[in-house]
Amino acid sequence: MTTTAQVKHPFSWSALAWVITYFWYFSSVLQLIILVSGYSGTNGLRDSLLYSSLWLIPVLLFPRHTRVIAAVIGVVLWAVSVCALAYYVIYGQEFSQSVLFVMFETNANEASEYLSQYFSVKLLLILLAYTAGAIFLWTRLRPVSLSGPWRYGVCALVLGGLVIYPLTSSLLIKHRTPGEALSGLGSRMEPAAPWQIIIGYAQYRSQLNNLQSLLDKNRSLPPLANLKDSNGDAPRTLVLVIGESTQRGRMSLYGYSRDTTPELKALRDSDPNLTVFNNVVTSRPYTIEILQQALTFANEQHPDQYLTKPSLMNMMKQAGYKTFWITNQQTMTARNTMLTVFSKQTDVQYYMNQQRTQSAREYDTNVLAPFKTVLADPAPKKFIIVHLLGTHLKYKFRYPENWGKFDGNHDGVPTGLSEEQQEAYNDYDNANLFNDHVVSTLIKDFKATDPNGFMLYFSDHGEEVYDTPPHNIQGRNEAQPTRPMYTIPFIVWTSSRWQANHPLNMRADADRKYSSSELIHTWSDLAGLRYDGFDPTRSLVNPAFQATTRWIGNPYEKNALHDYDTLPYSERVGAQ
Repeated sequence: MTTTAQVKHPFSWSALAWVITYFWYFSSVLQLIILVSGYSGTNGLRDSLLYSSLWLIPVLLFPRHTRVIAAVIGVVLWAVSVCALAYYVIYGQEFSQSVLFVMFETNANEASEYLSQYFSVKLLLILLAYTAGAIFLWTRLRPVSLSGPWRYGVCALVLGGLVIYPLTSSLLIKHRTPGEALSGLGSRMEPAAPWQIIIGYAQYRSQLNNLQSLLDKNRSLPPLANLKDSNGDAPRTLVLVIGESTQRGRMSLYGYSRDTTPELKALRDSDPNLTVFNNVVTSRPYTIEILQQALTFANEQHPDQYLTKPSLMNMMKQAGYKTFWITNQQTMTARNTMLTVFSKQTDVQYYMNQQRTQSAREYDTNVLAPFKTVLADPAPKKFIIVHLLGTHLKYKFRYPENWGKFDGNHDGVPTGLSEEQQEAYNDYDNANLFNDHVVSTLIKDFKATDPNGFMLYFSDHGEEVYDTPPHNIQGRNEAQPTRPMYTIPFIVWTSSRWQANHPLNMRADADRKYSSSELIHTWSDLAGLRYDGFDPTRSLVNPAFQATTRWIGNPYEKNALHDYDTLPYSERVGAQ
């Protein structure tokens, strides 16, 4: 007679290793490929390994049903992960929330057209090999038998360490709201199948509701009163290019010792219609917060007016322009919902960046093809916004590897930086070099159409990259501001036809002190628009311009606003 003790499987480390490898397989194969290719960092692989480990819990609790449980869970993980793998094979990009947004908005006919267009023998072979790997691992699974206390203790440790502790830490230590805590946990879980689909759909529904609410509010705003356009019915094209994380102190265009902007310098020196403004700053060092001011009538003194008054996009549509938004920024994410709201206020949108995170390779040359397409649009009056990823972290992911001009260069690098810091310093200059190429190409492509109009380029905010003594800060922190976080490039190119009808000697005004929070008044002036509420004293190019205090800081915190000009100066040329 066989006893229960005789059939019970003893604990086996190899059995545990096979089970862990099986569940890791479905998420970590793709993350490992991404890491090895240099396409992104280690965070995705790390999180995929950690949160795939949650599937150990059911097989540890019910070891006699290991293969059945693993098969059921594995089918779900395979279905989700094979979609992500196929997307990477086709596009060379990681599955992201933006992709999920498009997927959830796609009907059956569009989906079948997509499959027929991108299906290939290569893709089929890759997916078959991937599936074979999963089946092989499943055949090696054996029960992982633990005694009662160990079984429940290990399960509690896995669940507590990966889910309960991060949530309680966010709530009790970091004092975040329940929604923020869940969102933070969700972002960690996203690289692991099937959480990406589950979390993505939940975020999609939440953001869709929020997006629709903001759009409804915007559509209900009254139009600008007494809007008049001095240009009449003349065909014209006006372009606004928004950069990202680019401080002017690291641009040779503004006197930086390294030649990081050779193409813009050449344009300035050869074309009198290109004006480089030398003393413009941003009011906030964060993209969403500054665009809520720069693209609306809000400013540091009245930060909520982006909700109660028409935006720049609304104004241009009211003036009869067909409006376009071309972006290489992530759009459909919780952080960037406001960018989606702004983009949806235009007639036509091009979303070129479907990455899951900002820390992935994505080049701003993405915008060049749609920009040419939009320039060729037959609409007589066009307003085009191009939103770049610019020099955003991670800097080395902003430019192709053959653009690493400053790699290993120590000239001009502040002393005392670690090897890692020196690399970041050089990467930022390389990113500026590539950004110079993209912005210059946009100007040249625009100029080649012989337009009647102008292009204005500015960066949303700057970036501190070990510029300010004691050279130990990288990034942006409103609570500890430095000048490089706020100093931005501000450039206007006008066509000869536009200049003939709008004779402005802008180079004479190039040293005026200005904040981009007042951009809508400068844009209105350049575009020849007048309306109730337009203030010529807040236009950088108007003879009536009056310099005022350039406030920086969080306008929603008491006593948090500061005069930019009271910040300590950087040693860097052009950072003043």
